[in-house]
Amino acid sequence: MRRNNHHRELIALTLIPGLGKQRIKQLLNHFESAGDVFRAGVRQIRQVEGLGEAIANQIATFKQWKLVDDIMRKTKRAGARLVSYTCIEYPALLRQIYDSPSLLWVKGDVNILSDPGIAVVGTRSPDRYGREQAEIWSKKLLGQGLTVTSGLAYGVDTLAHRTALKYNGRTIAVLGSGIDWIYPERNGILARNIIKKGGAVISEFRPGTKPDAGNFPVRNRLVSGMSFGVLVIQSGVKGGSMITARSALDQNREVFVVPHNLNQEKGEGNNYLIRTGQGKLIQNTDDIINEISYQPSETKAEVIKDIPEWRTMNLPEFQKQICGYLANGSLHIDLLAEKSGKQAQDLLPELLELEIKEIVFQEAGKYFGLK
Repeated sequence: MRRNNHHRELIALTLIPGLGKQRIKQLLNHFESAGDVFRAGVRQIRQVEGLGEAIANQIATFKQWKLVDDIMRKTKRAGARLVSYTCIEYPALLRQIYDSPSLLWVKGDVNILSDPGIAVVGTRSPDRYGREQAEIWSKKLLGQGLTVTSGLAYGVDTLAHRTALKYNGRTIAVLGSGIDWIYPERNGILARNIIKKGGAVISEFRPGTKPDAGNFPVRNRLVSGMSFGVLVIQSGVKGGSMITARSALDQNREVFVVPHNLNQEKGEGNNYLIRTGQGKLIQNTDDIINEISYQPSETKAEVIKDIPEWRTMNLPEFQKQICGYLANGSLHIDLLAEKSGKQAQDLLPELLELEIKEIVFQEAGKYFGLK
């Protein structure tokens, strides 16, 4: 109950205009708990550096407790857990950054939030090389006992999370919306599987928060902040991946980059990071391990590929053939049609049925892959 009260009062602090993440941390460092902040007088609050009379008065006269209780109810309804800045489960690396959030909403295993990990990021519409590299490098990182962190977006993010699930690894998805608002919606099944298989889905936004565009740069600093470093798989010179890379540099994190051909437009951002010395070109996992001073345990769990679920299911023969074609990676509908000797329009109903059975997923651009 005491922890619930602390979380309730901490939510209240986040609702006070002008207080901000850094000032909330200053208050928590000065007082023993968020409750003590509200029990303090204006004079005591003003003793905290950077807090003026206007904000001190807002804290002392706070009256939005009904809104706070509504947020608590929504948190419970979503099946989420609150992890505050002062909790032992709070990600250790994230606590180090300047603007770390005072509260996280978490679904899944909170104990993995401080596990050693690397963020894997990239474009929402990777080409074939980008898709291959996303799976290859995610698998390599998992094989070193590292957790893969990403943002649950389409493209590289989705591939990184799916690779972790495919090879018995652990992964953390960071949302740019409330914990009860999975975005993109089609990744709802992926989010549930992450939680089911020992990973975590987290957000610093209170329940009910829409996935507005301005939330994603804010989200990206968490992706980098809770990781040893950021691995950019494929990116243009603009976009979320570059924002995450810049956040990593600001947070004194490492930036690792997969090199691309010079005429590969989708990889221009990667080559730019290498050329300007902002990112380190990688060729093998040692290039990453040596930079982050991480020593994999000799007893670490090896990444072992499960027997694919589709092989154990009673599927029609043609659907089994489709799964077999997709076993080595995602394919465009046209290439899938070519391999199967069928027309694309004949494949789509079968693929839809496999999607409903949660065996196949569809990416942007009519690419299909196995979950």
